[in-house]
Amino acid sequence: MVSYLVHRFIFHGVLWNIHETHHKPSHGPFELNDLFSLFFAGVSIYLMFEGMAIPLQSESFAIGLGIALYGILYFVIHDLFAHKRFLPFKSDNKILRLIRRAHQRHHQSIEKEGQEPFGLLLFPYDE
Repeated sequence: MVSYLVHRFIFHGVLWNIHETHHKPSHGPFELNDLFSLFFAGVSIYLMFEGMAIPLQSESFAIGLGIALYGILYFVIHDLFAHKRFLPFKSDNKILRLIRRAHQRHHQSIEKEGQEPFGLLLFPYDE
């Protein structure tokens, strides 16, 4: 849910000028939008480092670990599978195909507004 809200109101809101590079049809292996991944990786590492002394009791470690796990899922599902970046792979898995189709619908134009669905894992399951 957090990723949906961040994507909808921050990426497609105040930081659209950075995220817009991800919606353009032609770009190289890296895009300005990749700065978000670097930022969240830094936050994740910082939070895990802060809670490393007592990881099982630390809220910061748990949040940092959650961000890291989401980042790994995002990279595999979004970058490798949906956008075929870096080391792309194919799958006949129904859920993965639905995620790709929903994400393709999100990229149907380069406009800032009207690009539902905004969540990587929150998408219509009935297609």
